[in-house]
Amino acid sequence: MGEGRVNMIVVREFDPRKDGVGVEDVERRCEVGPGGKLSLFTDLLGDPICRVRNSPAFLMLVAEIGEEIVGMIRGCIKTVTCGKKLSRTVKNNYSYNVINNNDLSKPVPVYTKVAYILGLRVSPSHRRMGIGLKLVHQMEDWFRQNGAEYSYIATENDNHASVKLFTDKCGYSKFRTPSILVNPVFAHRVPVSNRVTVIKLTPYDAELLYRRRFATTEFFPRDIDSVLKNKLNVGNFLAVPRGSLKSGSWAGSDNFLSDPPESWAVLSVWNCKDVFRLEVRGASRVKRTFAKTTRVVDKALPFLRLPSVPAVFRPFGLYFMYGLGGEGPRAAKMMKALCGHVHNLAKESGCGVVVTEVANREPLKLGIPHWKMLSCAEDLWCIKRLGEDYSDGSVGDWTKSPPGLSIFVDPREF
Repeated sequence: MGEGRVNMIVVREFDPRKDGVGVEDVERRCEVGPGGKLSLFTDLLGDPICRVRNSPAFLMLVAEIGEEIVGMIRGCIKTVTCGKKLSRTVKNNYSYNVINNNDLSKPVPVYTKVAYILGLRVSPSHRRMGIGLKLVHQMEDWFRQNGAEYSYIATENDNHASVKLFTDKCGYSKFRTPSILVNPVFAHRVPVSNRVTVIKLTPYDAELLYRRRFATTEFFPRDIDSVLKNKLNVGNFLAVPRGSLKSGSWAGSDNFLSDPPESWAVLSVWNCKDVFRLEVRGASRVKRTFAKTTRVVDKALPFLRLPSVPAVFRPFGLYFMYGLGGEGPRAAKMMKALCGHVHNLAKESGCGVVVTEVANREPLKLGIPHWKMLSCAEDLWCIKRLGEDYSDGSVGDWTKSPPGLSIFVDPREF
């Protein structure tokens, strides 16, 4: 590539007043799946920044040559948990440095400012010109200017071009491999065990429960209250064994956490259907006919509760389950009941699938219904340290930390 071609590339902030058509054209040219194979395509419903719009801080950049847009990238910044430390117990206004058996010390979260890159696209006719690299570097400059300490990306394990760009050329390292679990929405309602009580929590009660029990989970967002109060949040749900509430009925998270039942589970639901739509392309006529037949039979005979392939060969929406957590020996069973409840909500809303993303070693994974053929066993998150300074020395270099049992996947950027 000649020096002149490099200098012709201009990277600037996305302007919704004039860039919409150019961005859609690049998205369309990038949506060319491999011949003869199933491919997943995304419709952003006319809003190029929809996948970052709900984040605390976000930016979209475009690359252009002359007046032609040839690439784009999105990024956002938030404050999340990167580790935990023991709090110091304060007695008689004195802070004890040495923790003894009488202290009531407990782990507290250590937060850091992290940036997330997504939606990197380069027009097929302008690849191998350094455009992707230039977009990433300019986005990282914005991250640093806004105090981000780390940057991370999520990609498919087998997306070799993306992995190579970030790990070989941009200095990222492979970090976490969560699982994306996808369950179809059937034409029939899924039965929820009558041994389980499902309670819908207010945003206040959900926030209190999350902060008290899960604030030390990796990637937990410090602004969880903003997430729970967002209009895209469908609801927050708690499952407990029937008759296990000490007061006989729900009396708020404070009372619940002071004396919880032996087992319980919680999750929240995000409405991705109003943000973007997905579509599977490349399926043969035989596969399409089979899928349609299963739906027709399921709809005609719902009492049989036959599994049916959702209508994924035309644009469909999804509900995303996040904040999955629980405690006790029957927590996985409580989670299964919650997933059934969410399935029925998704059916009423016209969604095609219900999705969640959890750590590979998540204990509650056993209670999450999903189809392996629709799921991704290992998503790949890569991370990079942007600066030398840290928000808290007790964590050290987060990029070198081992994975925990759980991870919090923010629905705003899924």
